[in-house]
Amino acid sequence: MPDETIQKATDKLTLPALTAMVVGSMVGAGVFQLPARFATVTGVYGALIAWAIAGTGMLALAFVFQTLAIRKPNLDNGVYVYARAGFGVYPGFLSAIGFWASACAGNAFYWVLIMTTVSQLFPELSGTFGNGDTWPAFFVSVVAVWGYYFLISRGVKEAAWINYIVTIAKLVPLALFLVLIVVFFDGKVFADNLTGGYDVPGGHSLFDQVKGTMLITVFVFLGIEGASVYSRYAKRREDVGKATVLGFLSVLALFASISILSYGILPAAEIARLAQPSVGGVLETAVGPWGGTFIRLGLIVSVLGAYLAWQLLAADVMYAAAKDSDMPSHFARLNSAEVPERAVFWTSVFVSVILFAVQFAENALDFTLDLTAALSLAPFALASAYALKIAWQGDGYGAGAAGSRNREMAIAAVSTAYTLFLIWAAGYVFLFLACILLAPATALYFIARREQNAPVFTKPGLIVFLIILAFAVIGIVLLAKGVVQI
Repeated sequence: MPDETIQKATDKLTLPALTAMVVGSMVGAGVFQLPARFATVTGVYGALIAWAIAGTGMLALAFVFQTLAIRKPNLDNGVYVYARAGFGVYPGFLSAIGFWASACAGNAFYWVLIMTTVSQLFPELSGTFGNGDTWPAFFVSVVAVWGYYFLISRGVKEAAWINYIVTIAKLVPLALFLVLIVVFFDGKVFADNLTGGYDVPGGHSLFDQVKGTMLITVFVFLGIEGASVYSRYAKRREDVGKATVLGFLSVLALFASISILSYGILPAAEIARLAQPSVGGVLETAVGPWGGTFIRLGLIVSVLGAYLAWQLLAADVMYAAAKDSDMPSHFARLNSAEVPERAVFWTSVFVSVILFAVQFAENALDFTLDLTAALSLAPFALASAYALKIAWQGDGYGAGAAGSRNREMAIAAVSTAYTLFLIWAAGYVFLFLACILLAPATALYFIARREQNAPVFTKPGLIVFLIILAFAVIGIVLLAKGVVQI
């Protein structure tokens, strides 16, 4: 987006508009996966603890973005700039490429989900599209990805009326789901689902159950950084953080209600076996086939309508990084329609590559969901660590700000600990996959530094690169030997 367009948009978004943007960016397709993903690994007690942990950690992260928006108002090009400002150019690049890759994986997830949902709506196509992991599903998805690319490259932007339809398609089915689930709620079924099996021989411990929910909770909260990404459009800078927190609290209540109330409809084992989107399967059990059809149609309309914005958001990360010289200038060039076409092009390429890769994954839907969440963790952790750093150093705090500084330092410490815990909970598989991506992607960093005639690495940056390279090599070897599987 050109600077003149950004300037025209500035001062237009008020607090309610920013809050709606945060809610809209977080309430996506992930919420429709919650019942089965939770029931696969935990019961009611584990779900309650998981949402308490996710709520506390993500709220701390929301406050971190509020702090950074206020203390560092000049950093408004998105999450990755905090890593750059706090820890150097190469960590900033890694954050940018990781956040961009996460957005691309998320866009691939949406096509896998659409193909899966189409199979459920039209059983005669189930053999063709399967669970989004067949070659016909791949080819249809790739054609759609490039169809959106050609629309975007010609200057097509998300229209306001599409936004309204997408919002209705998401929220109305979910609101109906909650109302009907309360009506058909069975207390006995709910009571039988309390423990998730930790109290029977061979069952997973409560800690392991909670740990198993962490990636899905991250995925559904992706978008919490939305107000930060678009902070340059805010009418008042202080509204950015407020909108993030208000939007977060609303969405947390929605997510927790959907996952926990579902335990009052079916035994956890049956919920776990439901095809995704499992919200449709739960409602279908309660009210009949029309409930599942209504949810699935709403999901498809929502995803197809919102995909244009999601693809633009992913490309905007690469475009903004190129404008800051953290990516090659190639990605910052605009076409005659004032669109960063090259950033959109390579975003579409990478989404297509991920769609190809998931044809070899054991569970395409879960793999793309978990990959999306895992790739977002390092940028979130670096942003949290940067907030902790500036609070510790008093950077951006005036005289007499000791109270707020101590409070924000404590919040940043909680957010940093939480995001590091998530990286551990994600497991070594996704660590290897991330490094396999980041090691060759460093070539883009090398080109960007050469364009500026600047040194490629500082000594700490070189150490970080060598560690990533080592993990990438180990990951490739383990994948080749079949020790690590996707």
